[in-house]
Amino acid sequence: MSYQSVNPYDGAILKTFEEFDDERLEMAIEHAQACFETWRHTSFYERAAIVARAAALMRARVYEFARPITLEMGKLIAQARGEVELSADILDYYARNAESFLAPRVLQPLTGEAQVESSPLGVLFGVQPWNFPYYQLARFAAPNLMAGNVVMVKHAGCVPQCAIAFEQLWLDAGAPAGAYTNLLISYDQVNQVIDDPRIKGVALTGSVDAGRVVAARAGMNLKKSTMELGGSDAFIVLEDADLERTVKWAVWGKMNNMGQCCVAAKRFIVVEEIAGHFMHRFQTALEALRPGDPMDPMTTLGPLSTESALVKLLAQVEQAVAHGAKLVTGGGRLDRPGAFMQPTILTHIRPDNPAFRDEFFGPVALFFTVKNEDEAVALANDSDFGLGGSIFTRDIARGKRVASRIDTGMMFVNQPTWTTPELPFGGVKNSGYGHELSEMGIQEFVNKKLVRVADINAPV
Repeated sequence: MSYQSVNPYDGAILKTFEEFDDERLEMAIEHAQACFETWRHTSFYERAAIVARAAALMRARVYEFARPITLEMGKLIAQARGEVELSADILDYYARNAESFLAPRVLQPLTGEAQVESSPLGVLFGVQPWNFPYYQLARFAAPNLMAGNVVMVKHAGCVPQCAIAFEQLWLDAGAPAGAYTNLLISYDQVNQVIDDPRIKGVALTGSVDAGRVVAARAGMNLKKSTMELGGSDAFIVLEDADLERTVKWAVWGKMNNMGQCCVAAKRFIVVEEIAGHFMHRFQTALEALRPGDPMDPMTTLGPLSTESALVKLLAQVEQAVAHGAKLVTGGGRLDRPGAFMQPTILTHIRPDNPAFRDEFFGPVALFFTVKNEDEAVALANDSDFGLGGSIFTRDIARGKRVASRIDTGMMFVNQPTWTTPELPFGGVKNSGYGHELSEMGIQEFVNKKLVRVADINAPV
Protein backbone atom coordinates (compact mmCIF):
# COMPACT_ATOMS: atom_id res chain seq x y z
CA MET A 1 0.00 0.00 0.00
CA SER A 2 1.42 3.38 -0.99
CA TYR A 3 0.16 6.69 0.39
CA GLN A 4 1.06 9.22 -2.26
CA SER A 5 -0.49 12.47 -3.47
CA VAL A 6 -0.30 12.60 -7.26
CA ASN A 7 -2.03 15.45 -9.07
CA PRO A 8 -4.10 13.75 -11.83
CA TYR A 9 -4.19 17.02 -13.79
CA ASP A 10 -0.48 16.85 -14.63
CA GLY A 11 0.88 13.70 -12.98
CA ALA A 12 3.06 15.65 -10.53
CA ILE A 13 3.95 13.82 -7.31
CA LEU A 14 2.99 16.19 -4.50
CA LYS A 15 3.92 14.24 -1.39
CA THR A 16 4.55 10.70 -0.16
CA PHE A 17 3.80 9.34 3.30
CA GLU A 18 5.20 6.33 5.15
CA GLU A 19 2.93 3.56 6.35
CA PHE A 20 2.53 2.83 10.04
CA ASP A 21 4.63 -0.02 11.34
CA ASP A 22 2.94 -2.56 13.63
CA GLU A 23 4.20 -0.82 16.75
CA ARG A 24 2.64 2.49 15.76
CA LEU A 25 -0.60 0.75 14.79
CA GLU A 26 -0.78 -0.98 18.18
CA MET A 27 -0.19 2.32 19.93
CA ALA A 28 -2.99 3.94 17.92
CA ILE A 29 -5.50 1.21 18.82
CA GLU A 30 -4.44 1.38 22.46
CA HIS A 31 -4.99 5.15 22.52
CA ALA A 32 -8.37 4.79 20.83
CA GLN A 33 -9.51 2.21 23.37
CA ALA A 34 -8.37 4.41 26.24
CA CYS A 35 -10.17 7.39 24.72
CA PHE A 36 -13.39 5.40 24.39
CA GLU A 37 -13.45 4.64 28.10
CA THR A 38 -13.65 8.39 28.72
CA TRP A 39 -15.56 9.53 25.64
CA ARG A 40 -18.45 7.13 26.23
CA HIS A 41 -19.20 8.89 29.52
CA THR A 42 -19.26 12.42 28.12
CA SER A 43 -22.66 14.04 27.69
CA PHE A 44 -24.37 14.68 24.40
CA TYR A 45 -23.89 18.38 25.11
CA GLU A 46 -20.10 17.95 25.41
CA ARG A 47 -19.86 15.83 22.27
CA ALA A 48 -22.11 18.19 20.31
CA ALA A 49 -19.95 21.18 21.21
CA ILE A 50 -16.91 19.50 19.63
CA VAL A 51 -18.72 18.19 16.57
CA ALA A 52 -20.36 21.57 15.92
CA ARG A 53 -17.00 23.28 16.34
CA ALA A 54 -15.54 20.95 13.71
CA ALA A 55 -18.35 21.95 11.35
CA ALA A 56 -17.69 25.63 11.98
CA LEU A 57 -13.99 25.17 11.27
CA MET A 58 -14.75 23.49 7.95
CA ARG A 59 -16.96 26.40 6.91
CA ALA A 60 -14.43 28.97 8.05
CA ARG A 61 -11.66 27.24 6.07
CA VAL A 62 -13.59 26.00 3.03
CA TYR A 63 -10.86 26.69 0.49
CA GLU A 64 -8.15 25.31 2.76
CA PHE A 65 -10.03 21.99 2.90
CA ALA A 66 -11.20 22.03 -0.72
CA ARG A 67 -7.79 22.62 -2.30
CA PRO A 68 -6.26 19.21 -1.42
CA ILE A 69 -9.35 17.43 -2.78
CA THR A 70 -8.75 19.02 -6.16
CA LEU A 71 -4.99 18.51 -6.08
CA GLU A 72 -5.14 14.88 -4.94
CA MET A 73 -8.05 13.46 -6.94
CA GLY A 74 -8.96 16.12 -9.51
CA LYS A 75 -12.43 17.18 -8.36
CA LEU A 76 -13.48 20.51 -9.87
CA ILE A 77 -12.78 23.20 -7.27
CA ALA A 78 -16.41 24.36 -7.07
CA GLN A 79 -17.51 20.77 -6.40
CA ALA A 80 -14.70 20.38 -3.84
CA ARG A 81 -15.99 23.43 -1.98
CA GLY A 82 -19.48 21.96 -2.13
CA GLU A 83 -18.21 18.73 -0.60
CA VAL A 84 -16.66 20.64 2.30
CA GLU A 85 -19.95 22.46 2.91
CA LEU A 86 -21.93 19.18 2.73
CA SER A 87 -19.53 17.56 5.20
CA ALA A 88 -20.01 20.46 7.62
CA ASP A 89 -23.78 20.09 7.24
CA ILE A 90 -23.52 16.43 8.23
CA LEU A 91 -21.51 17.28 11.34
CA ASP A 92 -24.02 19.94 12.36
CA TYR A 93 -26.96 17.62 11.70
CA TYR A 94 -25.73 15.01 14.16
CA ALA A 95 -24.60 17.59 16.71
CA ARG A 96 -28.18 18.89 16.76
CA ASN A 97 -30.12 15.63 16.56
CA ALA A 98 -28.11 12.76 18.06
CA GLU A 99 -29.53 13.07 21.57
CA SER A 100 -33.14 12.84 20.37
CA PHE A 101 -32.29 10.02 17.93
CA LEU A 102 -30.78 7.95 20.75
CA ALA A 103 -33.24 8.81 23.50
CA PRO A 104 -34.61 5.80 25.40
CA ARG A 105 -37.68 4.36 23.73
CA VAL A 106 -40.47 3.43 26.10
CA LEU A 107 -42.26 0.17 25.34
CA GLN A 108 -45.74 -0.89 26.40
CA PRO A 109 -45.47 -4.43 27.85
CA LEU A 110 -48.60 -6.15 29.13
CA THR A 111 -47.29 -5.82 32.67
CA GLY A 112 -44.59 -3.74 34.31
CA GLU A 113 -42.35 -1.28 32.48
CA ALA A 114 -39.78 -1.57 29.71
CA GLN A 115 -37.59 0.66 27.61
CA VAL A 116 -34.83 0.30 25.02
CA GLU A 117 -31.62 2.20 25.72
CA SER A 118 -28.89 3.00 23.21
CA SER A 119 -25.26 2.70 24.21
CA PRO A 120 -22.01 2.90 22.19
CA LEU A 121 -20.19 -0.25 21.10
CA GLY A 122 -16.61 0.98 21.35
CA VAL A 123 -13.82 1.49 18.82
CA LEU A 124 -15.07 1.35 15.22
CA PHE A 125 -13.00 0.85 12.08
CA GLY A 126 -13.86 2.41 8.73
CA VAL A 127 -12.30 1.72 5.32
CA GLN A 128 -13.11 4.68 3.08
CA PRO A 129 -12.70 5.55 -0.64
CA TRP A 130 -11.11 8.48 -2.43
CA ASN A 131 -14.01 9.87 -4.47
CA PHE A 132 -15.45 12.10 -1.71
CA PRO A 133 -12.46 12.45 0.63
CA TYR A 134 -14.28 14.38 3.42
CA TYR A 135 -17.93 13.50 2.89
CA GLN A 136 -17.21 9.78 3.28
CA LEU A 137 -15.39 10.47 6.52
CA ALA A 138 -18.00 12.88 7.87
CA ARG A 139 -20.91 10.50 7.43
CA PHE A 140 -19.00 7.76 9.29
CA ALA A 141 -17.44 9.91 12.00
CA ALA A 142 -20.22 12.34 12.95
CA PRO A 143 -22.97 9.91 13.98
CA ASN A 144 -20.62 7.51 15.69
CA LEU A 145 -18.73 10.12 17.67
CA MET A 146 -22.05 11.61 18.76
CA ALA A 147 -23.20 8.12 19.81
CA GLY A 148 -20.18 7.82 22.12
CA ASN A 149 -18.08 5.54 19.93
CA VAL A 150 -14.59 6.45 18.75
CA VAL A 151 -13.47 5.86 15.17
CA MET A 152 -10.37 4.75 13.32
CA VAL A 153 -10.16 5.19 9.55
CA LYS A 154 -8.04 3.71 6.79
CA HIS A 155 -8.49 6.14 3.92
CA ALA A 156 -7.58 5.60 0.27
CA GLY A 157 -3.91 5.72 -0.64
CA CYS A 158 -4.30 8.53 -3.18
CA VAL A 159 -5.79 11.13 -0.79
CA PRO A 160 -3.46 11.08 2.24
CA GLN A 161 -3.40 14.86 2.67
CA CYS A 162 -7.19 14.96 2.91
CA ALA A 163 -7.10 12.10 5.40
CA ILE A 164 -4.54 13.86 7.60
CA ALA A 165 -6.41 17.19 7.37
CA PHE A 166 -9.62 15.57 8.59
CA GLU A 167 -7.87 13.99 11.54
CA GLN A 168 -6.32 17.35 12.46
CA LEU A 169 -9.76 18.96 12.21
CA TRP A 170 -10.95 16.96 15.21
CA LEU A 171 -7.96 17.92 17.30
CA ASP A 172 -8.47 21.57 16.34
CA ALA A 173 -12.11 21.26 17.37
CA GLY A 174 -11.11 20.03 20.83
CA ALA A 175 -11.71 16.29 20.48
CA PRO A 176 -9.47 14.19 22.72
CA ALA A 177 -6.60 12.32 21.07
CA GLY A 178 -7.91 8.92 20.00
CA ALA A 179 -11.48 10.01 19.29
CA TYR A 180 -10.71 10.15 15.58
CA THR A 181 -7.62 8.37 14.27
CA ASN A 182 -6.31 8.25 10.70
CA LEU A 183 -4.41 5.05 9.93
CA LEU A 184 -1.80 4.95 7.15
CA ILE A 185 -1.73 1.17 7.04
CA SER A 186 -1.25 -1.68 4.56
CA TYR A 187 -3.90 -4.11 3.34
CA ASP A 188 -2.45 -6.81 5.60
CA GLN A 189 -2.74 -4.46 8.55
CA VAL A 190 -6.40 -3.90 7.70
CA ASN A 191 -6.94 -7.55 8.59
CA GLN A 192 -5.02 -7.06 11.83
CA VAL A 193 -7.31 -4.20 12.81
CA ILE A 194 -10.49 -6.12 12.00
CA ASP A 195 -9.18 -9.12 13.97
CA ASP A 196 -8.30 -7.03 17.02
CA PRO A 197 -10.80 -7.69 19.85
CA ARG A 198 -10.82 -3.99 20.76
CA ILE A 199 -12.47 -3.19 17.43
CA LYS A 200 -16.24 -3.59 17.79
CA GLY A 201 -17.58 -2.70 14.35
CA VAL A 202 -16.45 -2.31 10.74
CA ALA A 203 -17.75 -0.03 7.98
CA LEU A 204 -16.58 -0.04 4.37
CA THR A 205 -17.39 1.99 1.30
CA GLY A 206 -15.73 0.51 -1.76
CA SER A 207 -15.92 -2.12 -4.46
CA VAL A 208 -17.87 -5.37 -4.36
CA ASP A 209 -14.62 -7.34 -4.19
CA ALA A 210 -13.38 -5.27 -1.25
CA GLY A 211 -16.75 -5.67 0.44
CA ARG A 212 -16.62 -9.44 0.18
CA VAL A 213 -13.17 -9.54 1.78
CA VAL A 214 -13.87 -7.07 4.58
CA ALA A 215 -17.37 -8.39 5.36
CA ALA A 216 -16.05 -11.95 5.51
CA ARG A 217 -13.27 -10.91 7.89
CA ALA A 218 -15.69 -9.00 10.11
CA GLY A 219 -18.11 -11.93 10.07
CA MET A 220 -15.38 -14.37 10.99
CA ASN A 221 -14.79 -12.19 14.05
CA LEU A 222 -18.54 -11.89 14.76
CA LYS A 223 -18.42 -8.11 14.36
CA LYS A 224 -21.21 -5.89 13.11
CA SER A 225 -20.49 -4.39 9.70
CA THR A 226 -22.00 -2.07 7.13
CA MET A 227 -21.12 -2.19 3.44
CA GLU A 228 -21.69 0.45 0.76
CA LEU A 229 -20.42 -1.13 -2.44
CA GLY A 230 -21.34 1.06 -5.35
CA GLY A 231 -24.08 0.90 -7.91
CA SER A 232 -25.26 1.09 -11.48
CA ASP A 233 -28.07 3.56 -11.04
CA ALA A 234 -30.84 3.74 -13.62
CA PHE A 235 -31.87 7.16 -14.94
CA ILE A 236 -35.35 6.49 -16.32
CA VAL A 237 -36.94 9.01 -18.70
CA LEU A 238 -40.64 8.47 -19.41
CA GLU A 239 -42.39 9.88 -22.47
CA ASP A 240 -44.02 12.75 -20.54
CA ALA A 241 -40.79 14.08 -18.99
CA ASP A 242 -39.79 17.74 -19.26
CA LEU A 243 -37.04 17.03 -21.77
CA GLU A 244 -35.06 20.26 -21.46
CA ARG A 245 -34.75 20.07 -17.68
CA THR A 246 -34.28 16.29 -17.69
CA VAL A 247 -31.27 16.54 -20.02
CA LYS A 248 -29.68 19.13 -17.72
CA TRP A 249 -30.13 16.76 -14.79
CA ALA A 250 -28.80 13.89 -16.91
CA VAL A 251 -25.55 15.75 -17.53
CA TRP A 252 -25.27 16.63 -13.84
CA GLY A 253 -26.12 13.09 -12.73
CA LYS A 254 -23.55 11.59 -15.10
CA MET A 255 -20.72 14.12 -14.83
CA ASN A 256 -20.79 15.27 -11.22
CA ASN A 257 -17.36 14.33 -9.82
CA MET A 258 -16.54 13.18 -13.39
CA GLY A 259 -18.96 10.29 -12.92
CA GLN A 260 -16.86 8.88 -10.08
CA CYS A 261 -19.77 8.52 -7.72
CA CYS A 262 -21.59 5.49 -6.34
CA VAL A 263 -24.93 7.11 -7.11
CA ALA A 264 -23.98 8.63 -10.45
CA ALA A 265 -26.48 8.11 -13.26
CA LYS A 266 -24.96 5.19 -15.15
CA ARG A 267 -27.73 3.46 -17.11
CA PHE A 268 -29.93 5.85 -19.09
CA ILE A 269 -33.21 4.10 -19.83
CA VAL A 270 -35.36 6.21 -22.16
CA VAL A 271 -38.78 5.46 -23.64
CA GLU A 272 -38.38 5.20 -27.44
CA GLU A 273 -40.95 7.93 -28.14
CA ILE A 274 -38.46 10.59 -27.01
CA ALA A 275 -35.17 8.65 -27.12
CA GLY A 276 -33.83 10.34 -30.25
CA HIS A 277 -34.51 13.86 -28.97
CA PHE A 278 -32.99 13.02 -25.59
CA MET A 279 -29.86 11.47 -27.11
CA HIS A 280 -29.21 14.46 -29.38
CA ARG A 281 -29.42 16.97 -26.55
CA PHE A 282 -27.50 14.76 -24.11
CA GLN A 283 -24.66 14.08 -26.55
CA THR A 284 -24.40 17.76 -27.50
CA ALA A 285 -24.16 18.79 -23.85
CA LEU A 286 -21.48 16.21 -23.02
CA GLU A 287 -19.38 17.16 -26.03
CA ALA A 288 -19.53 20.84 -25.00
CA LEU A 289 -17.79 20.24 -21.66
CA ARG A 290 -14.50 22.14 -21.40
CA PRO A 291 -11.40 20.25 -20.19
CA GLY A 292 -8.78 22.05 -18.16
CA ASP A 293 -7.22 22.64 -14.78
CA PRO A 294 -9.75 21.61 -12.10
CA MET A 295 -8.50 24.53 -9.99
CA ASP A 296 -9.84 26.88 -12.70
CA PRO A 297 -13.52 27.73 -12.07
CA MET A 298 -14.12 27.84 -15.84
CA THR A 299 -13.17 24.17 -16.29
CA THR A 300 -16.16 21.83 -16.69
CA LEU A 301 -14.31 18.58 -17.51
CA GLY A 302 -11.64 17.55 -15.05
CA PRO A 303 -9.35 14.52 -14.91
CA LEU A 304 -10.17 11.16 -13.41
CA SER A 305 -8.75 10.53 -9.97
CA THR A 306 -5.69 8.53 -11.05
CA GLU A 307 -4.01 7.20 -14.17
CA SER A 308 -4.94 3.66 -13.10
CA ALA A 309 -8.63 4.64 -12.86
CA LEU A 310 -8.46 6.00 -16.40
CA VAL A 311 -6.73 2.90 -17.77
CA LYS A 312 -9.33 0.64 -16.15
CA LEU A 313 -12.23 2.62 -17.59
CA LEU A 314 -10.74 2.72 -21.07
CA ALA A 315 -10.33 -1.07 -20.94
CA GLN A 316 -13.99 -1.46 -19.90
CA VAL A 317 -15.12 0.62 -22.87
CA GLU A 318 -12.89 -1.35 -25.25
CA GLN A 319 -14.26 -4.61 -23.90
CA ALA A 320 -17.85 -3.38 -24.24
CA VAL A 321 -17.29 -2.44 -27.90
CA ALA A 322 -15.57 -5.77 -28.57
CA HIS A 323 -18.74 -7.48 -27.33
CA GLY A 324 -21.04 -5.54 -29.65
CA ALA A 325 -21.71 -2.18 -27.99
CA LYS A 326 -21.73 0.87 -30.26
CA LEU A 327 -19.75 3.98 -29.43
CA VAL A 328 -21.83 7.12 -29.99
CA THR A 329 -19.24 9.58 -28.74
CA GLY A 330 -15.96 9.60 -26.83
CA GLY A 331 -14.39 6.34 -25.76
CA GLY A 332 -10.77 7.47 -25.51
CA ARG A 333 -8.43 9.60 -23.47
CA LEU A 334 -7.98 13.25 -24.30
CA ASP A 335 -4.79 14.20 -26.11
CA ARG A 336 -3.31 16.21 -23.28
CA PRO A 337 -1.33 15.57 -20.09
CA GLY A 338 -3.22 14.15 -17.14
CA ALA A 339 -5.82 11.45 -16.57
CA PHE A 340 -8.48 12.96 -18.86
CA MET A 341 -11.14 10.87 -20.59
CA GLN A 342 -13.63 11.92 -23.23
CA PRO A 343 -17.27 11.86 -22.08
CA THR A 344 -18.58 8.63 -23.58
CA ILE A 345 -21.95 7.17 -24.61
CA LEU A 346 -22.42 3.47 -25.38
CA THR A 347 -25.54 1.93 -26.94
CA HIS A 348 -26.65 -1.53 -28.13
CA ILE A 349 -25.52 -3.22 -24.93
CA ARG A 350 -26.93 -6.73 -24.86
CA PRO A 351 -27.31 -8.81 -21.69
CA ASP A 352 -24.36 -11.02 -22.73
CA ASN A 353 -22.05 -7.99 -22.87
CA PRO A 354 -19.94 -7.59 -19.68
CA ALA A 355 -20.90 -3.90 -19.75
CA PHE A 356 -24.50 -4.88 -19.02
CA ARG A 357 -23.51 -6.00 -15.48
CA ASP A 358 -20.43 -3.91 -14.73
CA GLU A 359 -20.20 -0.61 -12.90
CA PHE A 360 -18.55 2.14 -14.97
CA PHE A 361 -16.96 4.54 -12.50
CA GLY A 362 -16.39 7.61 -14.62
CA PRO A 363 -17.74 9.65 -17.56
CA VAL A 364 -19.32 6.72 -19.42
CA ALA A 365 -23.09 6.62 -20.02
CA LEU A 366 -24.82 3.38 -20.99
CA PHE A 367 -27.87 4.21 -23.11
CA PHE A 368 -30.91 1.94 -23.47
CA THR A 369 -34.15 2.47 -25.38
CA VAL A 370 -37.35 0.79 -24.16
CA LYS A 371 -40.93 0.70 -25.47
CA ASN A 372 -42.76 1.68 -22.30
CA GLU A 373 -42.79 2.06 -18.53
CA ASP A 374 -42.98 -1.67 -17.84
CA GLU A 375 -39.90 -2.36 -19.95
CA ALA A 376 -38.09 0.49 -18.18
CA VAL A 377 -38.85 -1.03 -14.79
CA ALA A 378 -37.78 -4.52 -15.89
CA LEU A 379 -34.49 -3.25 -17.29
CA ALA A 380 -33.78 -1.09 -14.25
CA ASN A 381 -34.27 -4.12 -12.01
CA ASP A 382 -32.10 -6.37 -14.20
CA SER A 383 -28.93 -5.38 -12.35
CA ASP A 384 -26.68 -6.94 -9.76
CA PHE A 385 -26.66 -3.55 -8.00
CA GLY A 386 -29.40 -1.78 -6.09
CA LEU A 387 -28.14 1.50 -4.67
CA GLY A 388 -30.09 4.41 -6.17
CA GLY A 389 -32.02 5.48 -9.21
CA SER A 390 -34.20 8.21 -10.64
CA ILE A 391 -37.35 8.66 -12.70
CA PHE A 392 -38.33 11.68 -14.79
CA THR A 393 -42.00 12.34 -15.52
CA ARG A 394 -44.44 15.26 -15.29
CA ASP A 395 -46.88 12.98 -13.44
CA ILE A 396 -45.63 12.86 -9.83
CA ALA A 397 -48.09 10.14 -8.79
CA ARG A 398 -46.84 8.01 -11.67
CA GLY A 399 -43.24 8.70 -10.68
CA LYS A 400 -43.94 7.49 -7.16
CA ARG A 401 -45.63 4.33 -8.45
CA VAL A 402 -42.67 3.52 -10.68
CA ALA A 403 -40.22 4.27 -7.87
CA SER A 404 -41.97 1.69 -5.70
CA ARG A 405 -41.38 -0.95 -8.37
CA ILE A 406 -37.59 -0.49 -8.55
CA ASP A 407 -35.41 -2.74 -6.37
CA THR A 408 -32.97 -0.24 -4.89
CA GLY A 409 -32.24 1.43 -1.59
CA MET A 410 -33.05 4.93 -2.87
CA MET A 411 -35.23 6.35 -5.63
CA PHE A 412 -35.59 9.99 -6.67
CA VAL A 413 -38.36 11.47 -8.81
CA ASN A 414 -37.34 14.32 -11.16
CA GLN A 415 -33.84 14.66 -9.78
CA PRO A 416 -30.81 12.35 -9.90
CA THR A 417 -29.91 10.34 -6.83
CA TRP A 418 -28.10 12.54 -4.35
CA THR A 419 -27.42 12.88 -0.65
CA THR A 420 -28.25 15.20 2.24
CA PRO A 421 -27.74 14.63 5.96
CA GLU A 422 -31.38 13.88 6.74
CA LEU A 423 -31.88 11.27 3.99
CA PRO A 424 -30.86 7.64 4.64
CA PHE A 425 -28.17 6.32 2.31
CA GLY A 426 -27.84 2.61 1.56
CA GLY A 427 -28.60 -0.12 -0.94
CA VAL A 428 -29.51 -3.74 -1.57
CA LYS A 429 -28.14 -6.62 -3.65
CA ASN A 430 -24.45 -6.11 -4.52
CA SER A 431 -24.68 -2.50 -3.37
CA GLY A 432 -24.30 -3.73 0.19
CA TYR A 433 -26.22 -3.45 3.44
CA GLY A 434 -26.74 -1.05 6.30
CA HIS A 435 -27.40 2.68 6.22
CA GLU A 436 -25.55 5.91 6.71
CA LEU A 437 -26.94 9.40 7.33
CA SER A 438 -30.35 10.35 8.77
CA GLU A 439 -31.60 8.84 12.02
CA MET A 440 -30.98 5.39 10.56
CA GLY A 441 -27.24 6.03 10.24
CA ILE A 442 -26.66 6.64 13.93
CA GLN A 443 -28.47 3.42 14.90
CA GLU A 444 -26.05 1.07 13.11
CA PHE A 445 -23.30 0.88 15.74
CA VAL A 446 -25.12 1.19 19.06
CA ASN A 447 -26.29 -1.49 21.45
CA LYS A 448 -30.07 -1.55 21.77
CA LYS A 449 -30.47 -2.72 25.33
CA LEU A 450 -33.80 -3.71 26.81
CA VAL A 451 -34.38 -2.68 30.43
CA ARG A 452 -37.41 -4.45 31.92
CA VAL A 453 -39.00 -3.77 35.30
CA ALA A 454 -41.67 -6.11 36.70
CA ASP A 455 -43.27 -6.82 40.05
CA ILE A 456 -41.20 -9.45 41.82
CA ASN A 457 -44.38 -11.36 42.64
CA ALA A 458 -45.77 -11.29 39.11
CA PRO A 459 -45.68 -14.44 37.00
CA VAL A 460 -43.27 -14.60 34.07
